[in-house]
Amino acid sequence: MAKIILAYSGGLDTSIIIPWLRENYGYEVIAFCADLGQGEELDPVREKAVKSGASKIYVEDLREEFVREYVYPVMKSGAIYEGKYLLGTSFARPLIAKYLVKVAEMEGAEAVCHGATGKGNDQVRFELTVKALNPDLKIVAPWREWNIKSREDAIDYALAHGVEVPVSKEKIYSRDRNLWHISHEGGNLEDPANERKDDVLVLTVPPEQAPDKPAYVEIGFEQGEPVSLDGKDYGPVELLSELNRLGGANGVGIVSLVENRLVGMKSRGVYETPGGTILYRAHEELERLTLDRRTLQFKEQMAVKYAELVYDGNWFTKLRYAMDAFINETQKTVTGSVRVKLYKGSCEAVASQSPYSLYNEQLATFSQDEFYSHQDAEGFINLFGLPLKVQALLERRIKNQQG
Repeated sequence: MAKIILAYSGGLDTSIIIPWLRENYGYEVIAFCADLGQGEELDPVREKAVKSGASKIYVEDLREEFVREYVYPVMKSGAIYEGKYLLGTSFARPLIAKYLVKVAEMEGAEAVCHGATGKGNDQVRFELTVKALNPDLKIVAPWREWNIKSREDAIDYALAHGVEVPVSKEKIYSRDRNLWHISHEGGNLEDPANERKDDVLVLTVPPEQAPDKPAYVEIGFEQGEPVSLDGKDYGPVELLSELNRLGGANGVGIVSLVENRLVGMKSRGVYETPGGTILYRAHEELERLTLDRRTLQFKEQMAVKYAELVYDGNWFTKLRYAMDAFINETQKTVTGSVRVKLYKGSCEAVASQSPYSLYNEQLATFSQDEFYSHQDAEGFINLFGLPLKVQALLERRIKNQQG
């Protein structure tokens, strides 16, 4: 019997795919589940996958690799999709697909399968990774084949096949959770006219319910990567987990977003990224202290393209590798610490220091000093403004000739 490897989460879509693959393709279905920090969501997946018809299931703890090799590169790039989305689902999919290919090769499977819908971005992210790493594998995408048209239909299919699912027709949110964030789509969120309800939140308290006293945390960085909190060293997983706890308790990192999907439509979702929001703000502040103007501005322009690459699923591409090389060069001096203030949803970097700081108090002061003469500014302005002066003289000459 031919084998197929299913990217399995235990959620509604992938739960019903197991019996569907057996019925429609006759495959032996092997499930693969990546532990990216979903927490208690992973507890029932082993038993559930087998009960749904899988012959076996692999569950791999990829949290360390996820943070080091996917979260940190994107954070160091400063990439934010359309100014709001910190890309938590986008950069998780290539890692899952990478191991999907590994398991397929190990098991001698002829195909892989994912549960992404035909309207979403994830189908692209999964399949571009598979094509990049093993173009010989067949890809099965049930949402592009079957007659199930909605999540309500999927629930009906699950009930008809005795598959337990963690949602109901009354609680219809579609969620994706990992160590970086949790996303929420569906239900009343599909109408942008509806304000999100507080009961949708999982990682974060509503800002109005956060403590009345601000909280502070000092984050230490080495070459652009966070390594400590309040002077105590942390590993990547532990550090992000602690910032999630702290940010969540103070209502930090909630974003409601109407975004442009790669496939051509707009979608509306709510994202909670408490720890990630803190890290982005602190990292940005340290870069402002340690990077020169030209480098910082060019890097900010590149961040827009980097976000687009990641969002579109182009992770394993030469362009991203080349951009990472530039980014890593810029990060060699992004070492130091940043103190962040958290208060009822706000996240403000209030102090920063670095042995590579380009801020010079002597130069910044208004008093005279040996490094800077106020009189030097006149010659600079004359040269800097020369194109404007030449243009003005030209326009005056043309006007006089016409008059």
